[in-house]
Amino acid sequence: MPLVEMKRITKRFSGVVANSNVDFSVEYGEVHALLGENGAGKSTLMNILYGLYHPDSGEIYIDGVKRVFRSPSDAILSGVGMVHQHFMLVETQTVWENMILGMKMPFVLPKKQIIKKIAELSEKYNLKVNPLSNVWQLSIGEQQRAAVLQMLYRNAKVLILDEPTAVLTPQESKELFVTIRNMTALGHSVIFISHKMNEVMNETDRVTVLRKGETAGTVNTKSPDTSQELLSEMMMGRKVSFDINKPKRDLGKVVFDVNSICASNDRGGAALKNISFRIRKSEIFGVAGVAGNGQLELCEAIYGLRVAVSGYVKINEKDLTNASARALMDCGVHYIPADRRSTGMVTALDVKSNSILTDYWIPPISSGNSINWKEAGNQAKSIIEQFNVSTPSVNTAVKNLSGGNLQKLMLGRELSNSPEVLIVMHPTWGLDVSATRYIRERIISASETGTAVLLISEDIEELLALSDRLAIIFKGEFMGIIADPKSMPIEKIGLMMAGTHISEVL
Repeated sequence: MPLVEMKRITKRFSGVVANSNVDFSVEYGEVHALLGENGAGKSTLMNILYGLYHPDSGEIYIDGVKRVFRSPSDAILSGVGMVHQHFMLVETQTVWENMILGMKMPFVLPKKQIIKKIAELSEKYNLKVNPLSNVWQLSIGEQQRAAVLQMLYRNAKVLILDEPTAVLTPQESKELFVTIRNMTALGHSVIFISHKMNEVMNETDRVTVLRKGETAGTVNTKSPDTSQELLSEMMMGRKVSFDINKPKRDLGKVVFDVNSICASNDRGGAALKNISFRIRKSEIFGVAGVAGNGQLELCEAIYGLRVAVSGYVKINEKDLTNASARALMDCGVHYIPADRRSTGMVTALDVKSNSILTDYWIPPISSGNSINWKEAGNQAKSIIEQFNVSTPSVNTAVKNLSGGNLQKLMLGRELSNSPEVLIVMHPTWGLDVSATRYIRERIISASETGTAVLLISEDIEELLALSDRLAIIFKGEFMGIIADPKSMPIEKIGLMMAGTHISEVL
């Protein structure tokens, strides 16, 4: 008898079928991966298991007992816990206070008993975290441990982990998998949602693949017949190649010169400390680091969205320090932000309007004091065709596009004018295998045509595959710049991401 069994789960949203008669089961003590393209129904299925959504039809069994979850509280009481990719912790409260949020507790909180139980769980599962620390004081890895502890504190028997390594260093990822195996050895089961095929192959027992809302199949990960290619074919319905062809390029003159940039964060503290680098024509310059170490502030300070208190930014030797985003665009600098829905696009507008956001003032899109909507439509159609954007029409609201198609539309818009410099942050975050491959190939193609690329990502594999040089950022400082990223052992890169200077790892 499985620990978790979901039978014939169906869920519709406004006539769109997200899950159709999905069967999914998890055995006691196993790590079970859930794979699928964006929009395949993974999140919907797990949100049903966690009580956030109610299925239109189908049944859920926990320990052989039929359950009906009306809320996450019902799921937690039945032993189902979920750690979201963006941890659901209150940053201004302590770890121990977060443990009991939403739980029925006596009027006077038994603080000592709570802290004692946290300490016992920390020791039992090797999840070291200070229960008296405020969440905002913790590293990303420690916050994740606190989120896992929160579910274990509530007696979760099965734990759903959504993209758990997306914000971790390589060392923290290894520690997490040791913890997961420790949990399964003690009788827990883990459902693991990830787009990282190597993690799925190396760290799970079985894999269930969803395609277009239906179950494509379940396979044993350790079977000799199971491979990344097989899983991708199950996801896509066709064969997918994992090889990224990055031909050698002759790098040109220095196009992008950033020198000793310093900037403050939103709280007034130091976010960037004397950041310096140069990027040559056709070069892809990568920046690696755990989330929250100054990557966003670096992009904003370069692109005129945050004041650089010292240093300079030059494009083709022209000083554009603290210039407006419009001035930077006029000089050929384009920016693809991490938050495509809130920052990169106006989701209430249609595809046509979003495709001209960076050049609506330039002829032929601009026509005097008005916009030539016919030309705007032609430009949108060109982007759709060239970048393989799947959309019903140019008049479709952007909010109705999938993450992958939204990213391709934004990339097409920023590359359509052959920029001198492309700043791109987390270009494939949350995207499936097919969309990820496509985006990476277009970035390489842009560099081949002469664009200098600043690539900021939390995906080490992506950075190693694309970058000509790689800088490591920690607490707003560069720990060093690696001239040949592929020659550097990933463990040493991980040490730099945790704050070790390059001189100490060489």
